[in-house]
Amino acid sequence: MNDATQEDKELLQISELSRPQRRVLGVLLEKAFTTPDQYPLTLKAVTTGCNQKSNRDPISNYSETQVYETLESLREIGLVAVIHSDSGRTERYRHYMRHRFNFTEPQLAILTELWLRGRQTMGELRGRASRMVPIETLEQLRAEFKGLLDQKYVQSNGSIERRGIEVDHNWYKESEGKALGFDSSADSEPEETRPAPTPAPVATVNNASSDLGALQEAVERLQSDNQQLSQQVASMADVVEQLQQQLADLKQELGS
Repeated sequence: MNDATQEDKELLQISELSRPQRRVLGVLLEKAFTTPDQYPLTLKAVTTGCNQKSNRDPISNYSETQVYETLESLREIGLVAVIHSDSGRTERYRHYMRHRFNFTEPQLAILTELWLRGRQTMGELRGRASRMVPIETLEQLRAEFKGLLDQKYVQSNGSIERRGIEVDHNWYKESEGKALGFDSSADSEPEETRPAPTPAPVATVNNASSDLGALQEAVERLQSDNQQLSQQVASMADVVEQLQQQLADLKQELGS
């Protein structure tokens, strides 16, 4: 029993994944959220999801062999499991993220989008993650994100309370060096240690700041609404791809 407990603790300490592992795991999470009727996924469906044109950055061209090897590597560290169909002819794959981590559903959606697209603004992240799990406001997103940030699973290039900052996951291999440029020390520096601004009439500064803040909030809302519409279209495209894949699998099983 003690050995099993120790093994579980070691698995829970996973904090680095290769680029193919992040893409494959992100696809399994995404499809589990958006197309549960098609989940778990066949090897072919996972490959299609990895290489789809929508909601992916960068666009990839993984072969089924590469995806299979990546799935096997994820199985070895306990993040993926194989499910056998009733007929026993087709193996399907599912993620085990909920078994290995205590992430909330919004946090899983956040990680999914960051693994699939990488660095983005908080507004973009909310729009994209909301197609999987309801995240009604930026305040809710910040609260969920902070939980991941405190555990160093994600990173930002400034205080997440500021507008316009960018965020990313923090699961890069050391050799990728993707943590560079995400130094938030300047933004977390105590206010009194920063250079004093040039004096200006208080009323003018306050009015300008208020107007600018309102404009930024309006732009952010419009960007978020536009992103949600784009993600809904992308989600519909994903469903079509999954139905096409299911039809192809069915034809193959029927021998046609």
